[in-house]
Formats: sequence, structure tokens, C-alpha cells
Amino acid sequence: MQQPQTRPPAPRLGERVLTAVSRDPLTVPHRTRNDAVLAAAIGVLAVVLALTVREGHPPDALGWVLLGGSVVPLARRRSRPVPVLLAVLVCIIPYHAADNTHFAPLPGSLLALYTVAATARPLHTFLIGTGVIGTAVAIMFKVDTHQGLETLRTSGWILAVLVLGVDVRVYRRYIASVVGRAERAERTREEEAARRVAEERLRIARDLHDLLAHSITLIGVQTSVASHVLTVDPDRLDRAAVAKALDDIADTCRTARGELRTTLEVLRADGPDAVGPLPDLASLPDLVRAAEANLDVRTGEHRIPPAVEAAAYRIVQESLTNAVRHGGPGVRIRVAVEAADGRLRVTVTDDGTAPGATAGSGYGIVGMRERARSVGGTLAAGPRDGGGFQVAAALPLQSSEATA
Repeated sequence: MQQPQTRPPAPRLGERVLTAVSRDPLTVPHRTRNDAVLAAAIGVLAVVLALTVREGHPPDALGWVLLGGSVVPLARRRSRPVPVLLAVLVCIIPYHAADNTHFAPLPGSLLALYTVAATARPLHTFLIGTGVIGTAVAIMFKVDTHQGLETLRTSGWILAVLVLGVDVRVYRRYIASVVGRAERAERTREEEAARRVAEERLRIARDLHDLLAHSITLIGVQTSVASHVLTVDPDRLDRAAVAKALDDIADTCRTARGELRTTLEVLRADGPDAVGPLPDLASLPDLVRAAEANLDVRTGEHRIPPAVEAAAYRIVQESLTNAVRHGGPGVRIRVAVEAADGRLRVTVTDDGTAPGATAGSGYGIVGMRERARSVGGTLAAGPRDGGGFQVAAALPLQSSEATA
């Protein structure tokens, strides 16, 4: 049985008013339609005031035309605020000069003033307000001194409308700046997430390359040994050598399967901070033994960050892979790991003197340099003067420098 969906509570009146006030007047949907409806309402109110208020003469035919002319432009008040205000002033100045009912055009003129104050710069608003008040007082003093004094007294309403419009404009700009900062922060978070995804993809690519390339290379070498034993002298088959080669292949497959399973478990982890076990220096003997290389580890009592141990392990793994692959059969490999002077120095050398040695071309050295750089270290790789190849990495031991 489905649970009935509950609707979110409707926003309260105050929240709706603040939302409407904080919107940019030029981006509000249906603004022209809403302004036309508001202009019609202002027109009805102006007619009611003209017929009911007895201050000045009831409008004659010209007065009604001028009153209507001061209302119609309000339908475009948000898109053209200053021209609308000028059109309203052009109509109401002769309207008031003819001593028609003075309260009738007041709502429309105040609305036009408010729109200018809410959309124009404060300096423009000050100049326009000063001009409107000065013009209105001057006209009313010409009509009648009492009317002029009354207009001067009530000019505070015009100032209040202008201050309200400026305050609304400042509030809208503040809301826009807050929203802009939030959008920029959101874009920054999205870019950071995309960067982390790219880094994670690169790390996974390096892990899979190091794992699969090393394991497949060893399997290929061991398979070649078994094939050589089977084909060189079939009559004197060395069953022990074939069995050892096949056992080594099986061990390599099991090791690769275990490391691949660990990598996949890391990828399936739900939490963003979930991490799998990192390879360390304690795993080097098994790695070196599988490649039949010599190992010399001298770390003493130095504390090595896990990220540095993992980087060193991967560098040795890739170096062994390259040496076995490109050094030819019977290549002799030496691995030296030493911690001294605040650095973990990893050196992998091979003689590469066996016939059939080939030069490598791939992403192995690039990946090793990225490994070293990821923990703040450096790596150099190239041919040796006396023949063979050497990979030398220097990785920092300080946690502040070594970051994964």
C-alpha cells in the first residue's frame, strides 16, 4: 500500500512578499501582463478619486484625457522606467495646472517614481526626485499659494516613496550578490568534484597498469620458460622445471587476482573516504622474488608515510616489469631501498646485456614519474653508462611533504 504523499507547506504571506520584492524586476515572468493589470487598477482608482474627492475642480474632457494619459504608460513601467515617468509628468503637470482634482493622479505618479527609484542608480534617483518635487511645488504655487504650501508639506510622501525604492534596490542587489556567491561556490564545488574524479580515474589507471602489466609480463616470461623446456629437448623432459614454471604462473595469477579484487573493492566502496589497503615495503620481497631480482632494503628506524611506501612499491613493480620485458632473458636486476637524509631512495638497475633486449615505449616511466610527483618526490630513468637501465626515485619522508 502506497503512503499518501504529503505536500510541502505553502509559503506564508511574508515569505511570498519577500520573494516578490527580492526578484529582479526585469526578469520577473509575465511582468508586462502584471504591469498592465496594475495600470488598469490604478486607472480605476484614479477615476474613483476624481469623482469622489472634492479638492480642485472635477476633470473636464481635457482633464480626463490627461488623467488617462498618466495611467496608460504604467503598463511599461519596469521595462522603460524613466520614459514612463517622463510621460506621466508630461500629463499630470498640465492636469494640476488646470486645478483638476489633485489626488486622482497621485497613485500613478507615486508608482512611477517608486519604479525609477527601485531600478535606477541612487544618484539618478536623487536628481529625478529633486526635479519632480521642485516642479510640483513650483506649479502648485502658481496655481494657489495654499496649494503650494500643501504640496510642500506633503512632499514627504514623495521622499518616502523614493527612499523605499532605493531600499528595495539595495536589498535586491544584496540578494543577487548572495545568490551569485552561492552559485560561484556551487560551481567551485562541482569543479573540485570533477577534478577529484579525474584524479581518481588517473590513480585507478595507474594501479591497473602497474598490476596487470607486471603480472602479465611475469606470466609471459614464465610461460616462455615452460615452452623452452618442453621444446628444446623433448626426449629429456625436465618435469621439475616445467612444474616449477607452471606453479609460478599459478602463483602470479593468484596474486594478480587478489590485488585486482582489492582494487575493485575500493571502487565499490560507498563512502567517499573509504580506502583499501595500500601496498607497502613489507610486500617487496614477494614482488622481487617473483622477478628473480636481488633486493637490498635499509630503512632503519625511519617512519615512512603509507603513501610513500605505496608509491615506492608501485615504482619498483613497474621497474621490474620494464626490466623483465625489455632486458631480455637472463637479465640481472638489483633493487635497493634506503632511507636517509629525509628521503626514501629507490633504485632499480638491470644489466640489459642479454641478446634480444628491446627498448620500451609506453606509459610506464610517465606513470612512475606521476607516482613520485604525487607524494612530492622526483624520479629519473634512463640507460646506464655501462649498459642496462636504471630507475632512481627520491621520495620525502616528512608527512607534510608526502601527500597522496
